[in-house]
Amino acid sequence: MDPARRAAHRPAQLTHEYSLFAPADATAPRVCRDFVRAVLFTHDREPLVMPAALCTSELVTNVHLHTKGTAMVRIRLTPARLHVSVFDESPDPPVVAHPVAGAVACWGRGLALVEEVADMWGVVAERAGRYAKGVWFELGLAG
Repeated sequence: MDPARRAAHRPAQLTHEYSLFAPADATAPRVCRDFVRAVLFTHDREPLVMPAALCTSELVTNVHLHTKGTAMVRIRLTPARLHVSVFDESPDPPVVAHPVAGAVACWGRGLALVEEVADMWGVVAERAGRYAKGVWFELGLAG
């Protein structure tokens, strides 16, 4: 598409926000990962696709493994940043497990990956409806 037409269609100075409610089953990480990818491709932010998909997948996988409810994903895309929050129904705070050198584990490293890949991450302080907490990450446009 002609860049001038694209700019007129989706001005870069706007903030775009999206939400998705994901099922409480094993398909949730893929559904949410695909949702984030679609938003980023739609807004011509291809460099953010891989790190955002990885971080989203890790956070939604944690919801699936450690809670029995649904997940809600919120995306806020500004001209400079991508902010993704994943809300769940558990009030328990997330725990970062840092791998020990030489240790082998099948799981438990998701938040450590998010910590490594994202520019920032944290826990949302306020509730969102029935959701007790949200874990978020941010990426800059440089990826």
